[in-house]
Amino acid sequence: MGTSESDRGTATETTVLITVTGPDKPGVTSVLLAALSRHGVSLLDVEQVVIRGRLTLGVLVTSPGDPEDLQDQLEDAMATVGMQVDVEIGANSVSGAPLSTHAVVVLGSPVTARAFSTIARTLAAQEVNIDSIRGIADYPVTGLELMVTAPATEDPLAETRLRTALAEVAAKEKVDVAVERAGLARRAKRLIVFDVDSTLIQGEVIEMLAAHAGVEEEVRKVTEAAMRGEIDFAESLRQRVATLTGLDETVIDQVAERIELTPGARTTIRTLRRLGFRCGVVSGGFRQVIEPLAHELELDFVHANTLEVVDGKLTGQVIGEIVDRPGKAVALRRFAAEAGVPMEQTVAVGDGANDIDMLNAAGLGIAFQAKPALREVADTALSHPFLDAVLFILGVTRDEVEAADARDGLLRRVPLS
Repeated sequence: MGTSESDRGTATETTVLITVTGPDKPGVTSVLLAALSRHGVSLLDVEQVVIRGRLTLGVLVTSPGDPEDLQDQLEDAMATVGMQVDVEIGANSVSGAPLSTHAVVVLGSPVTARAFSTIARTLAAQEVNIDSIRGIADYPVTGLELMVTAPATEDPLAETRLRTALAEVAAKEKVDVAVERAGLARRAKRLIVFDVDSTLIQGEVIEMLAAHAGVEEEVRKVTEAAMRGEIDFAESLRQRVATLTGLDETVIDQVAERIELTPGARTTIRTLRRLGFRCGVVSGGFRQVIEPLAHELELDFVHANTLEVVDGKLTGQVIGEIVDRPGKAVALRRFAAEAGVPMEQTVAVGDGANDIDMLNAAGLGIAFQAKPALREVADTALSHPFLDAVLFILGVTRDEVEAADARDGLLRRVPLS
């Protein structure tokens, strides 16, 4: 038996995109879905965002009935809750669209419209499509996360060009821009190591020790040259430690008590531990100073140099093999092996040239307020002095951090100077 024209019309389904906007309030979604259910529609996609109390809700459906009748009823239904509705009949279905290829995180204080516009133009010039944008932080910096899709290519330098182009924008516009592969790899990080001096803590421990010996300026010059990569780190350490000869060992405890953590350090480690990360430090500094701090922060591992003490005095030497640039990478690999974590699931954070090998070895290397030699090789660089920006790079939002802190009675925001 043949099929009539009217039967064929009834069987045809139309794709409809409904966009609802207005002040966010309870019941909007339920009113919309109730109206849709009366037309027997099938859902293809739903997306919702709320910005400063204003809701945008998008729903993509297939409708078996008259789409214009659906539009009329949706307008009447949404008017009852004070919302505007826009209906696009015959919208293209995006069902089965490819997943985003990269996450681009933009951090600034502030992120200006000009900076964001420049980033958007740069992505477009690289033929990279922005799939979605969300705010991930409003403290201590503003953070935006863009999920993007880069064009499929066999060119191994395409991603390098994208990173380089965005790094140039970041430097010019005074924002931080991080680019990571999206998907499981981004969310699978499980182990993180921090450098200590000028990363986990403010300042350099050896300079604090040197101040007690009256040679702080001499030691600072050698430290800065080593961090720039101008002097071999092991040799620079020997030179600096030698200036401490004869200091009383009680100075170590005095310095340990004066250590100041980098802003956001406690929040960062506390949050990462909640997520199941193994956390540790790998330092060219000194175990006697670092271990009390590591115990306080409940770190899982510590690797650092050990000052030699004889008869209550520093001898001006270190015991055992010096933790230098290659040694930091070796320590990271050892910690990962002991924890059973693949290297691609590790993160390393540092600031100086002696961190280069460690950051290169890690699945994600983050340069924190770093010297140029390290910024050039790191996967991403953070220029703002707040360590909790590391969380935003890993896809953790400020709301998630503060919700967890509130449950534990730890929530507070320190005023920023």
